[in-house]
Amino acid sequence: MINLQNKSPRLLVIGDLMIDQYLWGSCERISPEAPVQVINVDRESTVLGGAGNVVNNLKKLGAQVDVISVAGNCEISNELRSLLSDIEVDTKYLITQKNRTSSKKSRIIASQQQVVRYDRESSDDIDIESQNTIIETFNKIVKDYEVILLSDYGKGVLTNQLTQSLINIAKKYNKKVLIDPKGIDYLKYKGAYLLTPNKKEASEATKINIVDDASLTDAIVQLKSICDLDVSLITLSEHGIAIYDDEFRIHPTIAKEVFDVTGAGDTILASLGFAIACGFNIDEAVEFSNLAAGVVVGKIGSATASLNEIIEYESSINKSTSDKHIKSIDEITLLIKELKARDKKIVFTNGCFDLLHAGHISFLETAKSFGDVLILGLNSDRSVTTLKGKERPINIQADRAYILAALEVVDYVVIFDEDTPYELIKAIKPHTLVKGGDYKGKEVVGQDIADELKLVEFVDGKSSTQTIEKIKQYN
Repeated sequence: MINLQNKSPRLLVIGDLMIDQYLWGSCERISPEAPVQVINVDRESTVLGGAGNVVNNLKKLGAQVDVISVAGNCEISNELRSLLSDIEVDTKYLITQKNRTSSKKSRIIASQQQVVRYDRESSDDIDIESQNTIIETFNKIVKDYEVILLSDYGKGVLTNQLTQSLINIAKKYNKKVLIDPKGIDYLKYKGAYLLTPNKKEASEATKINIVDDASLTDAIVQLKSICDLDVSLITLSEHGIAIYDDEFRIHPTIAKEVFDVTGAGDTILASLGFAIACGFNIDEAVEFSNLAAGVVVGKIGSATASLNEIIEYESSINKSTSDKHIKSIDEITLLIKELKARDKKIVFTNGCFDLLHAGHISFLETAKSFGDVLILGLNSDRSVTTLKGKERPINIQADRAYILAALEVVDYVVIFDEDTPYELIKAIKPHTLVKGGDYKGKEVVGQDIADELKLVEFVDGKSSTQTIEKIKQYN
């Protein structure tokens, strides 16, 4: 993957801001009043949707982002401003228009399945005064951004006239405009750098039924021609992204698990814009975008993909099943931030694990039961020799790490070279520290850092030392 770490380009997003609300619950009965499910709601989550999800994705990637949009003079608009402020996005370019209702889509979900959705919104075109204000603002600030993103959800902000005005102004300043389109009249997007329609949208816009590579090629070439695009692009869901500039090609994608495609188009637009704003070419940007989309479809709801998640995802694709679970201290430190941000409970234990036996497996299974993610600190060969003597370890650290990483209960293995894992524990700051029952009444390294200490009894008669002694008896 292209290196996008420590990059912080400036991007401007213009489009339809929304709120996505999720009501999570369970269903155990049918209403006696009507033949409908009764959902017992036990929690609620609210996130930015539409252009707001594009903004949120860019923030997660590390970009500097501003947004221009139109909101109503309603309670939903106040909620929008609050959600933008929560992710440190300025709302100074958010225009208020009277007699307009900002978009809020509420979804009720039971047993991980969407049961019903209800919307509150205005979808008519914004008035001329709001359009003129946007154009005036855009003229003043466009030069400050590397890339302009237009997120069109057909809710009235990106009118035909306004969209063309924005594209023409951007071209005067040599700024690339990337657009997530809506509807079937793509002439409103003429002159943009690229569009990001999916296969269904591209078929409707070109009136070409895309069923094979030949029809896909015809559609993508036609889009480039009629819209005067620098790059023509069509997203192909699990099959990747097709591109046409001077030649046609497809960049395949790999999605390990698909739970929800909601917001995947927002992620594609944001990740493409981010990579291009960092100076990378279209093929590099598309490869990065494919990885980002692979992350978000594995989540439920309008989701985002951070740079760390994308790096981890690529690693999981390109490395062997065991290798991907072996991390350096720097890698695990970055990953921990991501896991804790997702409210994962981190469990840590450590040891030599020289000759793996049933006692080890039982211990690790119990350790994993205390949380969501089990991180195992593995003593290096030097550290094992210091602890166990010059004849140990039997297995070198690379082999021990590989075997442990292959275990289902172990999420990540980190090799440490110090005599104790204190510095590693300090870097991870686990919620739960797990050690053997023989530490009862003793001071455990790192217990001052972890939230709690758990002691687990060993399986009687199972140890690496006993195994080694038994082997010696046969020699």
